[in-house]
Amino acid sequence: MKLTVIMPVYNERNTIQEILRRVRAVDLGEIAKEIIVVDDGSSDGTPDILRMEEDSTVKVFRHADNRGKGAAIRTGLPHATGDLVVIQDADLEYDPDDYRTLLAPILKKKADVVYGSRFTGEHRNMLFWHMLGNKFLSLVTNVLYNTTLSDMETCYKLFTRQALEGIEIRSDKFNFEPEITAKILKKKIRIYEVPVSYAGREYEEGKKITWRDGFAALWALVKYRFVD
Repeated sequence: MKLTVIMPVYNERNTIQEILRRVRAVDLGEIAKEIIVVDDGSSDGTPDILRMEEDSTVKVFRHADNRGKGAAIRTGLPHATGDLVVIQDADLEYDPDDYRTLLAPILKKKADVVYGSRFTGEHRNMLFWHMLGNKFLSLVTNVLYNTTLSDMETCYKLFTRQALEGIEIRSDKFNFEPEITAKILKKKIRIYEVPVSYAGREYEEGKKITWRDGFAALWALVKYRFVD
């Protein structure tokens, strides 16, 4: 069995080497890993670091311009050869040591899709308005799709290849999260949640998501409830 780690990256020169070190170091026993990094038009020196990091375990693909997280994931997915796919942000907010927790329900044949919930595990307290926005978007998801997610917007999403079959991602930016959730739920796949640790960073530390992305996520949830 193999796990493909897809890592969208934009201007993360301060964290990219450390996150790659952590992903490489995590021990998954007999499960092999491949790491697919998509540099989404970085302009801060990240591409130079990635050229040094690229090897037999790390494949790097590049966008000439910044297109967004969804576009980066869309670029990475066709190159994934693993039986399982997990999304890994490059900013150190999520800890690859949690891969084992994410994998457990799938290895036990309990799930085909697993989300890591930031609200049920240990975490550095996030900004109040971010928490409120996340809770609201999860509530809207639950109402529209008849589910009980605690953290729809989590960046730790793990899929079997079968779960992703037939799903076409159209979103270019952070609205990837509600789109993929909507399309998984519309396939009648119940999402399994597990607690993960979370160390949210501040805007001065490089956090990129804003309130505008919250409105885009809300629109995506409504839109994909009624269209494919």
